Amino acid sequence: MHLLPFTHFLNNILGGPVNELLSAIGHPAHDPSAPISNWFAMEVLVVSGLIIFFALVRSRLSVENPGGVQHTAEMLNEFISGQSEEIIGHHSEKFTPFLATLFVFILFANLIGLIPTLESPTANPAVPLGLALVTWFYYHIQGVKKQGLAYFKHFLGPVWWLAPLMLPIEIVSHMARAMSLTIRLYANIFAGDMVTLVFFSLIPIGVPVIFLMLHVGVSMLQAYIFVLLATVYLAGAVAEEH
Repeated sequence: MHLLPFTHFLNNILGGPVNELLSAIGHPAHDPSAPISNWFAMEVLVVSGLIIFFALVRSRLSVENPGGVQHTAEMLNEFISGQSEEIIGHHSEKFTPFLATLFVFILFANLIGLIPTLESPTANPAVPLGLALVTWFYYHIQGVKKQGLAYFKHFLGPVWWLAPLMLPIEIVSHMARAMSLTIRLYANIFAGDMVTLVFFSLIPIGVPVIFLMLHVGVSMLQAYIFVLLATVYLAGAVAEEH
């Protein structure tokens, strides 16, 4: 596997401790000289960048003289909270931190592949799967917190005699949600990266710019769709009629 420069840097610094950790949990690295993969290194880079961004926002908060960075953060918060209130209803603001973090992480992870020597971690199926599972568990946990054990009644259908039929259907349906979130994000970003790479190799000047702009649009759209679906699933989990 070809290591990106940042991945090589992380392996030089943290390769030893990572090897020890993987061996301790019974999953030794396939390549002890490079236990950290490209997609994981890119996730570390994205998270580090977001921490710096939000630390910058926090350090420059001002009511009288808000800067451009603060305006950007406020617009993101208002967009996510407004969408949540429309879909989930009142008291949806408690979900805004999770949904906003999810959106920003996916967006940055999608776009980082446009930077030379870097690649999008969401173009590896492990990352979209992880995001999908976190979302899946999150909305179920919120449903249980809101409804208690009565949350699981909606898996049984509206009438008791349909329960044997509805239970397996509902279980498969909810499992399919995680699979759908994973495949949609992975396939679109992977395809976008491949198309851009092909055109850069064939026609390195001019034409690839069109596909770069297309990739930016796809990256933003996929981040939005992922968060929109997460919001819809949350709305279903915490709905009062359950």
